[in-house]
Amino acid sequence: MNTSYPILNDLFVFLNSTITHISIVYSRIPGSGILLKYIKNSHQNDPFRTFLEVLLVLFGIIYLLTKKYRTDNKLIDLTPSEVEELVDEWQPEPLVPTITENQRIELEKTPVLNGPQGPRVKLEKAIQILRKYGVGSCGPPGFYGTIDVHTEFERTVSEFLGTDDTILYSQAFSTIGSAIPSFCKRGDIIVVDQGCNFAIQKGIQISRSVVKWYKHNDMQDLENILLKIKNEDIESGRRLTRRFIVTEGIFENSGDIAQLPKLKFKYRLILDESLSIGTLGKRGAGLTDYYNINPKEVDMIVGSMCTALCSSGGFCSGSFEITDHQRISGPAYCYSAALPAMLSACATESIRNLDRNPHLVAKVSSNTSTFKSNMANVKYVTVDGYADSPMFHLRLNKDVKANNTEEKEKFLQEIVDEAINNGVLLTRAKYVYGQEIFGIEPSIRICISASFSKKEIERAAAIIKSAINKKQLIHNIRIYNLYSSLVYVDSQTSKKKGFE
Repeated sequence: MNTSYPILNDLFVFLNSTITHISIVYSRIPGSGILLKYIKNSHQNDPFRTFLEVLLVLFGIIYLLTKKYRTDNKLIDLTPSEVEELVDEWQPEPLVPTITENQRIELEKTPVLNGPQGPRVKLEKAIQILRKYGVGSCGPPGFYGTIDVHTEFERTVSEFLGTDDTILYSQAFSTIGSAIPSFCKRGDIIVVDQGCNFAIQKGIQISRSVVKWYKHNDMQDLENILLKIKNEDIESGRRLTRRFIVTEGIFENSGDIAQLPKLKFKYRLILDESLSIGTLGKRGAGLTDYYNINPKEVDMIVGSMCTALCSSGGFCSGSFEITDHQRISGPAYCYSAALPAMLSACATESIRNLDRNPHLVAKVSSNTSTFKSNMANVKYVTVDGYADSPMFHLRLNKDVKANNTEEKEKFLQEIVDEAINNGVLLTRAKYVYGQEIFGIEPSIRICISASFSKKEIERAAAIIKSAINKKQLIHNIRIYNLYSSLVYVDSQTSKKKGFE
């Protein structure tokens, strides 16, 4: 290139010769042609990517050349007297945290039971299995822990519920907490009823999915949330991920029953029937039996063996794909010892007993109606729960104006103590208040059994009713209400006088 300026001409000649010399030297480097071709293609396709890669190379060079920061691991030199002083001052943390006064009183009043579970128990089958198989399986189900009684239980549950297959878990609490994260991963969407139990909440947290909560048993709010998710998908162009709805058959925290016929959406449905198996429906097959819905329309039916089946452990029933996937990805299945053979056989026998005696479910329903009718219009306490639910709660109503949860639990504990003194065993429902996502009112949880006669149910209701109306309880409530009124009047008087 020639210009009217000799200096520029010399500069252009120098640059041209330098670039030519560099290119000749570069071409002699092995693999230089491939690298150059990659840079050109990368730049043509995406210049921003080339710029980013250059920055990464520069960062790597700077990082390698920068002096590393190091700390000396030398211990501080202390004199023997200073060491002794520090040792004397050190106090170890207690192995068990210090309990409150209310907790201490509750522990002292907790009754100790010696005997089998339930009012009338037959142990012949359990003893027979114990003598044949021993106590435990001593291994995870996926290795050498599974034996014939386990597969027999899974087959029996599938036939009873009307599903394709069932997987057996060794712990009831971890069943739903393992089944949910087995399928729900990061980026998936889970729509959950706000009234779901603590085990479901933990399973949802472990999944790390996007969680949407709808108001308890409010189908209109559920539809609004699903519509909002659909609109967000359209507006943001979000890719389609797995979608789930999670609810309970009988809600553990309220005694309500899920509206299963209204839950037919294009979402995978996970239904926890821990309290509805054996108690709802003509055969006791749970919520699908209660509403006369094909159980195969529910993707996952999860249940506990600790309730109506009078055993331990849990199960998840559904299609073969559902159960097979959990056998290789369910943490509570893969990393827990298999359920003892005796407990599995007991649960199998319970299901067969339900199958042979369908009148037991009708007896549960009759006993439930009897108890609730006898507990109608009780002062200070409200019976919470769906009419057909054999599990419900006794909660303090607005007549009891307690300041906090601890005071409400104290009132309920007085009812429990009085009932126990008169031959009816009660216990307050236990909640982990600090970890519950939504607030829960303290309560006494009642579960009705088919084993009791009508007279026994009426007697139990009368004793509980008498415990609620006992003079000591009423006295405590009146004293507290009077104290609250005095505090209110005093605060109003102070305001009128200009005091804070």
